[in-house]
Amino acid sequence: MAPIQTQWSRLIRFVAVETKRVHIGQPVDHNLDVGIAAANRQPIRAYEIVGSALDPSAQVTNQVLTVDVLLAPLSNDEIKIVRCLGLNYSDHAAEAKLAKPAFPILFYKPLASLIGPLATVTIPKVAQPPKEHLPDYEVELVIVIGKAAKNVSEADALDYVLGYTGANDVSFRKHQMAVSQWGFSKGFDNTNPLGPCLVSNKLIPDPQAVQLKLTLNGNVVQDGTTAEQIFNVRQTVSFLSQGTTLEPGSIILTGTPKGVGFVKNPPLYLKHGDKMVVWLGSGIGSLVNDVEEETSLPLSRL
Repeated sequence: MAPIQTQWSRLIRFVAVETKRVHIGQPVDHNLDVGIAAANRQPIRAYEIVGSALDPSAQVTNQVLTVDVLLAPLSNDEIKIVRCLGLNYSDHAAEAKLAKPAFPILFYKPLASLIGPLATVTIPKVAQPPKEHLPDYEVELVIVIGKAAKNVSEADALDYVLGYTGANDVSFRKHQMAVSQWGFSKGFDNTNPLGPCLVSNKLIPDPQAVQLKLTLNGNVVQDGTTAEQIFNVRQTVSFLSQGTTLEPGSIILTGTPKGVGFVKNPPLYLKHGDKMVVWLGSGIGSLVNDVEEETSLPLSRL
């Protein structure tokens, strides 16, 4: 099976100044961190891409558009499923004083948890006060599957990867540690930033050499590399495809390196007014997101 060949190298999704509609495109400046540029309200120009992000035949045109609002690189309609690995970095397992898992620890997220660059991470009422519930940050590399994968070998696994993006797997530790299933504590609405760029597999031939960093209120709290993954990208794609079809548009969060807040003494937790900056190398760039605490419960629907 041959690797997926895209016409684009770095893909962004955005509302254009010129049309007020949603487009996909390739940044004109291939060195630009579009997440930081968007946060600083700097101009971002992109060559329009005609077609779908999930279609390798989508063409990069000469039409240049200006970004008004930067969005997550995939829409929720394009994402088939969100699968996630927990405790997948050896340095993170060590800081948490937990044994390395023999098999990948898996959980799912609902699509409603996903937000884009510059969107606000919401601490819901059920996870307040923060000092008790310990909302936490997690910088993660995200795999985007580009063609149907089932019973894939580790040797062929990267052939099914369309590209990679970044995420911040915001987690609420009180709920997470209370039960063996992590989905509830990691699946609240508007808590998982995704983006900012989808980088083609051809720009990241070795996904075990990606740098990751997270800054909280100007302080670097996580600084690692995907080389520390217990189950690497090849192993992850192969394992998850055994007996289960990974459809195009499936995304896989691959875990976080050391530096999370709940293991610190005293614990470091997210609160109203905090600003997080997730950064991944290899052209993926930065996710900048503020944190706010939900102030009232929505009215129940009849």
